[in-house]
Amino acid sequence: MSNAPLIGVKACVFDAYGTLFDFAAAAKGCRDVLGDAIDKLTALWRDKQLQYTWLRAIQGRHADFWQVTGDALDFALETLAIEKPGLRDRLMNLYLTLDAFPEVPDVLTRLKQARLRTAILSNGSPEMLDAAVKAAGLEPLLDAVLSVEEVGVYKPHPKVYQLAVDRLEVPAAAIAFQSSNAWMPTRPRPSACRSYGAIVTANGPSDCRARPTER
Repeated sequence: MSNAPLIGVKACVFDAYGTLFDFAAAAKGCRDVLGDAIDKLTALWRDKQLQYTWLRAIQGRHADFWQVTGDALDFALETLAIEKPGLRDRLMNLYLTLDAFPEVPDVLTRLKQARLRTAILSNGSPEMLDAAVKAAGLEPLLDAVLSVEEVGVYKPHPKVYQLAVDRLEVPAAAIAFQSSNAWMPTRPRPSACRSYGAIVTANGPSDCRARPTER
C-alpha cells in the first residue's frame, strides 16, 4: 500500500485473492504431492481463473467463482499432466482457507484506528469469502465483505464497483480501491473509486484465449 496519505478517503476496499489472501497457499499445502510443480500449477491455475471470469463477464454467461476456480484447476492439472488421486479435492478445499499475507492484519488494524471503513470487494462467492475471512481471523477488521454474486457479473464490470459505493454508503471519490492485479481499472466507472498500489507486487497481464467449460 502506498505511503502517501489517503487524503479525503473514508473507506478502503480490498481485492481478496492475491491482495489479502495468498492464492499460492493452496498448492504450497500440497507440496508433498506437487513437489517442483507448485509454481507452475499456481501460475496457470490463477491465469485461467481470471481469464474465465473475463470471458464469462463479456459473454454474459455467469457462474459462481467456485465453479470457475474448479474449471481453471481442471485445465491446469490436465495441461501439466498432473494426475494424483484426491489432489483436486484437496486443492479446492485448501482454497477455502488460504493464508492471509503476514502484513494484512496490521494494515487493516491501522486503517481502522484511523477511522476508515474497510471492506472486501471480490469475485469470490459469499461462501468462499466467508470461509477465508474466518480462517484468517479478519472478521473484526472488516466492515463489509462484498461478493460479485450480488450483481451477477465479474470484475471489471462497473456494477461491481458501484456495489461498494451503495453498500458502504460512501461517495465514490472517497473510496480507495486496493488491488494487486495489474489489469484492474485505475478509475472504475461509474464509481470512479480511487485506485492504489496493493500490499503485494502486482501480477503481470494475462491473455484471454481460453474458453470456460460448462458443467
